Amino acid sequence: MLQLTDAFARKFYYLRLSITDVCNFRCTYCLPDGYKPHGHSNKSFLSLDEIRRVSRAFANLGTEKVRLTGGEPSLRRDFCEIIATVRENPSIKTLAVTTNGYRMARDIAKWRDAGLTNINVSVDSLDARQFHAITGQDKFHDVMAGIDAAFDAGFSKVKVNTVLMRDVNHASLNTFLGWIKTRPIQLRFIELMETGDGGDLFRKHHVSGEVLREQLVRQGWQLQLRARSDGPAQVFSHPDYLGEIGLIMPYEKDFCASCNRLRVSAIGNLHLCLFGEQGIPLRDLLADDMQQDALMDRIQGGLSRKKQTHFLHEGNTGVTQNLSFIGG
Repeated sequence: MLQLTDAFARKFYYLRLSITDVCNFRCTYCLPDGYKPHGHSNKSFLSLDEIRRVSRAFANLGTEKVRLTGGEPSLRRDFCEIIATVRENPSIKTLAVTTNGYRMARDIAKWRDAGLTNINVSVDSLDARQFHAITGQDKFHDVMAGIDAAFDAGFSKVKVNTVLMRDVNHASLNTFLGWIKTRPIQLRFIELMETGDGGDLFRKHHVSGEVLREQLVRQGWQLQLRARSDGPAQVFSHPDYLGEIGLIMPYEKDFCASCNRLRVSAIGNLHLCLFGEQGIPLRDLLADDMQQDALMDRIQGGLSRKKQTHFLHEGNTGVTQNLSFIGG
């Protein structure tokens, strides 16, 4: 099997595949004014056959893990078919989704049956009113019921993503710790990242994950080893807790040194970095099965252009206007 390696000897086992940039939530840090099309319609998102071809190409290049992202991936009517299609590749051992969770209580068992192996749910507050204020949707209890349904459906662990924001949830660590004490939840605090549309929000609410890391270490939490297809979180465990805490700190020195993931947008562009430029078009090679070799060559060739770092420290957000555009 071929292997994706860049000029800095980083190996890429993990693909984040966006299947839509549409979202029904209006999170303050992503789509505060609601979803607006980026000059394309829903019909222009990757089709099931295109998803089959691009996932096969990445599998042949050594990809072991695929995460379906958006927007909100479950808004696709063919979501279960997409799961089954990606799982046709035996070398893809992990198929995950990042969801806002609003459909989980109803559909999670079907997703599991289709082949989903891992699930991430976005929950930025454990207070229903604050959750509503952040997301623009009064869906807190639906999302909580969805997490319970995931365990009922056979998922042994659920990851929960929480965007860390000063004066919103940064002082709520103990509340979150109480929630995961008896639940096998890996709660991942993600530092707020600056996007093209979100400069003012970033300056107001950004806080370093270092604040939480120091608190965790003081309370006896220990850093765990990272597997090669894991995401970027620093994961901590504690003998008294069934759950875990993850910290995703993109502004920390050498964050990009362990990068192992590539991204394909919902319109078929390969993005070498969440905060990169326009992306490398793949869609012209997704029309039929005859172009698989050319598709793999373009993916491999594109890696030579991957930069050593995201340059976020220099205020460079690239073309990323918001995190739904590529899939976070």
